[in-house]
Amino acid sequence: MTSLRTRGLRAGYRLARAGLFRYAGGDAEKVHELTLKALARVPGGARPQVSDPVTVAGIRFPNRVGLAAGLDKDGRAAQAWARFGFGFAEVGTVTARQQPGNPKPRVFRAIASRGIVNRMGFNNAGAAALADTLRAKGVARGNGALGIPVGVSIGKTKVTALEAAVDDYLTSLRELAPLADYIAVNVSSPNTPGLRSLQVADELARLLTALTEEAERLTPGRPVPVFVKLAPDLVEADLADTLDVIGSSAAAGIIATNTTLDRDHLAPPDQWLRDEAGGLSGAPLTAKALRFVETIARRTDLPVMGVGGIMSPADGLRMFDAGASLLQLYTGFIFEGPALVHGIREMGETR
Repeated sequence: MTSLRTRGLRAGYRLARAGLFRYAGGDAEKVHELTLKALARVPGGARPQVSDPVTVAGIRFPNRVGLAAGLDKDGRAAQAWARFGFGFAEVGTVTARQQPGNPKPRVFRAIASRGIVNRMGFNNAGAAALADTLRAKGVARGNGALGIPVGVSIGKTKVTALEAAVDDYLTSLRELAPLADYIAVNVSSPNTPGLRSLQVADELARLLTALTEEAERLTPGRPVPVFVKLAPDLVEADLADTLDVIGSSAAAGIIATNTTLDRDHLAPPDQWLRDEAGGLSGAPLTAKALRFVETIARRTDLPVMGVGGIMSPADGLRMFDAGASLLQLYTGFIFEGPALVHGIREMGETR
């Protein structure tokens, strides 16, 4: 049963959401920036909200509901996420070099579908700047300075040739490994040309070998755990080879999924978005992400972070039942707010 607190959070957020969605003529990116600026001023020091705690890849998570990468690329609000009830937060995706991302407009709400299309293109201040931001907040690997574990998602700089991708990722790893509780390797965004080709078995094997060996070199005997984030659009044959590579590497786990290029489940009022480039997230991705997590969980013993289309507490429980050890929220949090975090946790506690 949903608590009075969660029902109150839901009602309050829906009022706020109505205003936010109308702000600046409905410009989703401007609203995002405004919100991050406000959250950057929130003081840290929140106590973690402990419910159904779990240890995954040697990391103790006070609860199993986390913030997905993309909402706080540069870690500006990293100290605020524990206050919303999250059990961990993943900042980024960052790249070795600062980059502006793709031309605007690049974020579109599919309101009738409860989804978002984005083609941000890893806009961020760079790995070194994120490292400075996290150090300024007192963050170091395993010290719990923000009350919850903090993961960092790393990707390839757009102007870096694919042949030089490994060195690009290594630059980010070296900057951030001392600060991150885990590293997420993003090879699945559809918004950087050629990036998804790094999911192919041979390319992924080379990348993961380099990253995990460097992680071991940086902290012998206690390397930062490396997770691999996969796209839901991987075809069956490629997925099998990709999972074989991950399973035979020293990777600590898998994050499934990223956004999709599929537009089949957009509601009629949102059909105009079929021709907008970018990845689709939210409710149109729910069923596809769930099937993808089920498939991965059946084929590997590695822990899986389930993300994609989690729009209700029931969606979260289905993701756990599919085999996810942890959940991450992005679009669901934008549409439903903190009530979704608390609702998933409450349902998990009463199962």
